[in-house]
Amino acid sequence: MPEHSRHQERIIKNYYKNRDAIALQKSQELVTELYLSEGKKRASIWKRLAGHLEKAGLPKDRVAHLQEKDDPALVANELAKLG
Repeated sequence: MPEHSRHQERIIKNYYKNRDAIALQKSQELVTELYLSEGKKRASIWKRLAGHLEKAGLPKDRVAHLQEKDDPALVANELAKLG
């Protein structure tokens, strides 16, 4: 495995340090898309959103509950609590 430059190491370190904030931001963006989508696209967005919600720190059972309810407003409320 090749060595990383000092600059690359800093980038990697900062990514993992801010991973939960990045996941939270991506989740917020996906909630906006969720409001506007329907059908197959909505299912695709839910799949991506579930992954980001778990990375942001939401328990799997809570993510499954939100996905079952399929209400973007509930997701937005959960994200407000996390942020």
